[in-house]
Amino acid sequence: MISTLPVRGWRLAGLMLLAGGLAALSLPPVHALFLLPVGLMILYRVSEDARSWKQAAWCGFLFGMGFHTVGLYWLTNAILTRVHEFWWVVPFASPGVALLIAPFICVPAILCRVVRPGWRRVLMFAGSWTVMDMGRVFMFSGFPWNPLGSDLELPGFAGDVMIQPASVLGVDGLSLALVLGSLALFRGRRAAVAGLAVSVLWIGFGTWRLSSATPLNITNPRAVLVQGNVPEAEVISHADAVGNFRRYLSLTAQGAQKAFAQGGRPPVVIWPESGFPGLLDEDALARQMIARAADGAPALVGSDRESGKDWFNSLIAVAPDGSIAAIYDKSRLVPFGEYQPWILPFNVLPGVLTPGPGLKTWDLPGMGRVGPMVCYEIIFSGSVTARNNRPDWLVTISNDAWYGNSAGPRQHLATGRMRAVEEGLPVVFANNTGISAIYDATGHETARLGWGRADVLVSDIPSPLPPTFFSRCGRATPLALAILCMVLALVPTQRKKRDWDLGVYKG
Repeated sequence: MISTLPVRGWRLAGLMLLAGGLAALSLPPVHALFLLPVGLMILYRVSEDARSWKQAAWCGFLFGMGFHTVGLYWLTNAILTRVHEFWWVVPFASPGVALLIAPFICVPAILCRVVRPGWRRVLMFAGSWTVMDMGRVFMFSGFPWNPLGSDLELPGFAGDVMIQPASVLGVDGLSLALVLGSLALFRGRRAAVAGLAVSVLWIGFGTWRLSSATPLNITNPRAVLVQGNVPEAEVISHADAVGNFRRYLSLTAQGAQKAFAQGGRPPVVIWPESGFPGLLDEDALARQMIARAADGAPALVGSDRESGKDWFNSLIAVAPDGSIAAIYDKSRLVPFGEYQPWILPFNVLPGVLTPGPGLKTWDLPGMGRVGPMVCYEIIFSGSVTARNNRPDWLVTISNDAWYGNSAGPRQHLATGRMRAVEEGLPVVFANNTGISAIYDATGHETARLGWGRADVLVSDIPSPLPPTFFSRCGRATPLALAILCMVLALVPTQRKKRDWDLGVYKG
């Protein structure tokens, strides 16, 4: 086929960047879902009509640059907190990360051309998009941020309904469905009707699961989420470490008093990542002060930790007597933030952290069976619970002050909501500057403390549901479905084979 692209050169480049940027507006917290089919169809048609596979790859790359630069614009805020040291990185923060992950979108742009036009190309495009998206977990320590499936995490009941299939398919299965559905809109009346029928079934399943979910007979504790709202500049410099520690102690005392006054469930106090401005495991006096403020309740406190030459980002369980009940060291580190990937030949970070041994399930007095995580780890679908040791609730502590009042904290929070649905477990999300929240095992938000508030949130942690299909099978299910789409796209037909050019079908 001779290229039918209406634009070329810099106009084509601009079109692809714009299409990617518009598609990114479908992500939380904007949720402009109508823009996703538009952006994906532009990429799909341009890939079909490109003069060669190289041009298709280039268009896919530009789409990825637009998509990820817009979706990750808030990364620039993290650099601005240390702009005096890293001022030269400011223009490259979001585009730099996009540069690394945009090539993943080149693959579906190329592969859709190797099969016959029509529904086969749609299947190949959607399947390969999903496989490559899932492959981002293998990039450095993994960066599976903003999968398309998170688009369905609409606010309120509508979002609760739409994300229930994640209990079977995971967020990657939702991504596969969204790509197929987006392209089906432009494939004629029959495809549109089929898509409508699937949407009805999808909504029906979500509604049924929400109405029929029966929690296990397990009573989790009452959470006392302490949100100190300490600016990141103070977290880094320790400029008012004593004052900030006192603030957390005061809020802890207020929350514990309220929790005990309500009666019933035992409370557990939860401080966010970087909540303690020092090395809590080496400071017995500070632990005693925390225990007194908690008034007999156990506490989970974020703190740095040193062991020999290694530094860890840790969550420390403080018993009511001030002793250390357990320690969890963050095992998935943030590339370019907590460690420096090999791709950079020169040192940028002033120091690096050491990853911990892996996920754990604690069974501690007053807490029950809890799966601890620190910040970044919550974004990994299928990898948030210890193998063969399922907890009754998940807690993740974070410090999103790095990213300001932007889409970053909202997108991070959305990952916790999706993990709740996938695993059938309630998720407690404790954040320094917000947003702190609690989700039940269907992903329904039961409590929230908004951005930029120094306050304490006291709320019961819901009971878990029985293990979901996804919690048993994990990402094997969406991966198998994506590969099946690709295989179906390659099924031969009785029609006469046409000419091929460098392995690319010329339809």
